Amino acid sequence: MRPKPGEVLHFSEDPTIAWFEPHVAATARQPEAYVWAVDHDRAPDYWFPRECPRVLAWVLPTTSAEDREWLGVDRVHAIEYRRLPEFSTARLYAYRFAAGPFRPFGDPPHAHVATRPVEPLGPPEPVGDLLALHEEAGIELRLTANLWPFWRRVTAGTLGFSGIRLRNAVPEPT
Repeated sequence: MRPKPGEVLHFSEDPTIAWFEPHVAATARQPEAYVWAVDHDRAPDYWFPRECPRVLAWVLPTTSAEDREWLGVDRVHAIEYRRLPEFSTARLYAYRFAAGPFRPFGDPPHAHVATRPVEPLGPPEPVGDLLALHEEAGIELRLTANLWPFWRRVTAGTLGFSGIRLRNAVPEPT
């Protein structure tokens, strides 16, 4: 499930949203109110239940041979074993928006934001089987008892990476 050219997506477990108002998220690091969406490349970051903690890692043109070998594939998404049941049964929906009202956010950009209310282009689309989406996209899903060792290794190297909802992860081992 990816946006078409000229579109961005917002993923949600709620299929009843008709209108998106800018808001300041409870976990926001900035004071501005936004409607959040993602482009083609970052859509897979959200093929998860909302509260599922995950570590995402991918090969960059500047990734070292050692890190490429360690990762073993071009892209990996890691979740905790305890999250597999919710991952497997999640009902996720994609809302499509025209990209025009949105601008890239972050350096490098990892999302798109709008500062005014936006209406989806149509009804939300069921995303379907999240594991099948990963497989079709060539993204390896790794299961781990604890995300923190994987996070430490990824962030210490030359891979691209993102950590989402890590506050929900099992505590770091001591």
